[in-house]
Amino acid sequence: MRQWKCTVCGHLHQGKYPPENCPKCGADINRFILLEELPEALEKMLREAFAGESKAHMRNLSYAKVAVDEGYPQIAALFRAVAEAERVHAAEYLLFLQGVAGTTEENLKQAFESESSAEQSYYPPIIQEAFAQKRDDVAYAMVRARDVEQRHAQLYKEALNAMVNDRQVEYHVCQVCGYVFENQPPDECPVCRAPRAQFKKTG
Repeated sequence: MRQWKCTVCGHLHQGKYPPENCPKCGADINRFILLEELPEALEKMLREAFAGESKAHMRNLSYAKVAVDEGYPQIAALFRAVAEAERVHAAEYLLFLQGVAGTTEENLKQAFESESSAEQSYYPPIIQEAFAQKRDDVAYAMVRARDVEQRHAQLYKEALNAMVNDRQVEYHVCQVCGYVFENQPPDECPVCRAPRAQFKKTG
């Protein structure tokens, strides 16, 4: 018997096909995903599609800013609308890539490992190449990103402990470099030196 999950409310349905509508929240059949591992080739394609849609989302937001700066508000509105559509696509693809979602504890451990890997393996060769090509601006942008990834890993580790203690935390994100600070933001970002006003509360 196959198991299907409503991506709106999380309701689980067993059967050959998903229901026409979720009995719990009313979502239609298209909001259900099959809780089975993807074939390797299809997973690879979905990962590429997710990356493409995510890039398109950010690219169109950038295009919208240029359009505003150049005095074309209607064109900017179009770019923002398409950017939102790309975000919707990326979010849907990510649901398939998650497959059978793990517990929050498992997800935190996976996120910690991913951030640690990025810090130790992904950024060092880019930083080295940027310095070699005498592009210190690129190198230091990557150094800041690497340091932020290190902070993310630390936060995931702390969040695992917070689960046990049921600790409530507010997060503030530096809009310049992405550094995440718990509770009250600092007067100055420890990575890029941006002032407190550049921190945005999330949640």
